Amino acid sequence: MRPYDELVAEALRADVTGWGFGWLDGRATEERPPWGYARLLAARLAEVDSALDLDTGGGEVVGEAPVLPAHTVVTEGWPPNAERARTLLGQRGVQVLDVAPGDPLPLPDASVDLVSARHPVRPPWAEISRVLRPGGEYLAQHVGPGSMFALIEEFVEVTPEQRRGRSPERESAEAESAGLEVVEVRTARCRAEIHDVGAVVWLLRKCPWWVPGFDVERDEEVLRRLDARMRTGTPVVAHSTRHLLRARRPA
Repeated sequence: MRPYDELVAEALRADVTGWGFGWLDGRATEERPPWGYARLLAARLAEVDSALDLDTGGGEVVGEAPVLPAHTVVTEGWPPNAERARTLLGQRGVQVLDVAPGDPLPLPDASVDLVSARHPVRPPWAEISRVLRPGGEYLAQHVGPGSMFALIEEFVEVTPEQRRGRSPERESAEAESAGLEVVEVRTARCRAEIHDVGAVVWLLRKCPWWVPGFDVERDEEVLRRLDARMRTGTPVVAHSTRHLLRARRPA
């Protein structure tokens, strides 16, 4: 394995825009949920006339779909990701809207057949219900409770509220309170293994809400401890949790 300083410097230079994780190939692995979200979304996109994808990142998941509806809109709140999505999806006629989490969706009432999201920041349930046409569907893969806490707790203390957050039961109740009918919830717990300190640094840059204020100098003691462990052949092991949530606006 290459020296600590070299691995960290490489991870600090690496691009972290978008929602692709190819940089981790050979350095980290993660089991995938059994339902195959990208495949499910592609199938639904081929069946509807209009769709909205929330918190699209760089548009990677939507971009995998062979067929897109004639009217496809995506939202993204981080400008580098939004620009990446425009580059990827603009040539396919997709409109990219700069919408920060919590902002109203700049779409008319009852204007889309499908709202989708992979790992939305905070699902705006009232807005989702508003823009869906009667009979329209919400299809999303959410981050579940306690996701990657074994890694996060190496750096910061997790609060009781964070431990309760992202519950599929809570989010289902919130969806129903906004007038949606929840038709399916599936959950998965997926093992992740991280094999070098560069992968740790890159992940914490990619997902800055995991360890707010993460800094390689401030957190050097923890990073070097993890580095020493991984050099013995023992990966850092954590588990991501996911839930598939389908809901619809009653006709």
